Amino acid sequence: MGKRYYCDYCDRSFQDNMHNRKKHLNGVQHHRAKKAWYDNFRDTAAILHDEQTKKPCRKFLQKGICDFGPNCRYSHMSEEDLCNLQRQVEDERHHREDSEDSKKPQRNIDEWLSRREKKLAALISKGDPKIREDSEDEQTESEIPQQLLAFPDLPPSLLPPPPGGWKVRVTTEWG
Repeated sequence: MGKRYYCDYCDRSFQDNMHNRKKHLNGVQHHRAKKAWYDNFRDTAAILHDEQTKKPCRKFLQKGICDFGPNCRYSHMSEEDLCNLQRQVEDERHHREDSEDSKKPQRNIDEWLSRREKKLAALISKGDPKIREDSEDEQTESEIPQQLLAFPDLPPSLLPPPPGGWKVRVTTEWG
């Protein structure tokens, strides 16, 4: 029987040859089915905007059914449906804004740096440079802001030093 071509949009199969495939892919039924498929994935704001720009379908309002179905150029949504869609768009917008607010860091990096500078300045003012070197080596992870540690899978060169500092082995052997 030969190869068969199955179109996911139209839910049809037919003999696969250049003429049949070209005829099907350029057909009105295929274009409508493809448009309906992609319309399923549109966001609610775009749907609301399109429905608000359309005039109401008189045939759908009178009989409750329209010959054109989803391909009708007029709106089949009632006022109640439009209000529900408007509410859904607003809820999504509020949810998106709330999620963006939660992503914002709780502490500012500039504040952390200024506090760190004050600590270092206080240690230096005591007059012991050794204390300053030790304090830089003994930085704990709790002092480092969480937003700097929030990135998973960082390369080792970007990870903060361990609490005890890096263990350095001095080798004098070259070659």
